[in-house]
Amino acid sequence: MDLHLSDRVAVVTGASKGIGLAITRTLVAEGARVVATSRKSTPDLNVLLGPAVLHVAADLMDPDAPAMVLSRAEEAFGGVDILVNNAGGQPPGVTFPRGSFLDATDDDWRATVEFNLFSAVRAVRAAIPLMLKRGGGSIINVSSMMAWQPSPTNLDYCAAKAAMTSAAKGLSEEFAPRGIRVNTVSPGPVRTPWWTDAGGVADMFAAQAGADRDTVLDTIVPESMRLSTGRMVDPQEVADAVALLASPRSASTTGADFIVDAGCLKSV
Repeated sequence: MDLHLSDRVAVVTGASKGIGLAITRTLVAEGARVVATSRKSTPDLNVLLGPAVLHVAADLMDPDAPAMVLSRAEEAFGGVDILVNNAGGQPPGVTFPRGSFLDATDDDWRATVEFNLFSAVRAVRAAIPLMLKRGGGSIINVSSMMAWQPSPTNLDYCAAKAAMTSAAKGLSEEFAPRGIRVNTVSPGPVRTPWWTDAGGVADMFAAQAGADRDTVLDTIVPESMRLSTGRMVDPQEVADAVALLASPRSASTTGADFIVDAGCLKSV
């Protein structure tokens, strides 16, 4: 199916690995031009760089960074049609997961909210005027199933993602009449480097369970989180949902939240 993304200009944050890298690959494969943003590039992202992909190094904890990235997109490609706010998770100096709500300080909360919410708010603020110049656009916020099912061990992250999901709904109401759709994709447990890298969360759980990393990823996590599919989410599956929402084929979809969680959420 042609998603009609040829020559559309997209900005993807957190693009160097995991979900962001999969989104960048997918949009490029669909013909889009992409400004891929992360603190630094990676070998996997470097493979994509060329006429259609520009890497802009930025620390989105810097309040001026989102506007700078959007400005670079306009300079390089003439405007912006798609914004994917994917950057998020564990900010520098903060450790996830925690043992308890009581383990998170005010500074931890500030850093987590800054990275997971305010960076997206600032990017949206910078993107909307550029999209209005082109007659509209699509904004996709990558939130989390934890916005719907909070975990007491990462409550600051859950709260920031819940706020992101809520903000997308409000933005969709204001800007849909002006041609800008705003939607959310909420992944569940995704098999990303945060889990799979040496010393990552899978290794931490393996040490606690007396198991190996593969057993954690393939068996313990799916069973403990009651994943209906019996496996963790692949980053490509999140990227496919993002690409559909970016596409004009989703022209009547706005204010929606696509949950890609392997069946983890059980409530209606």
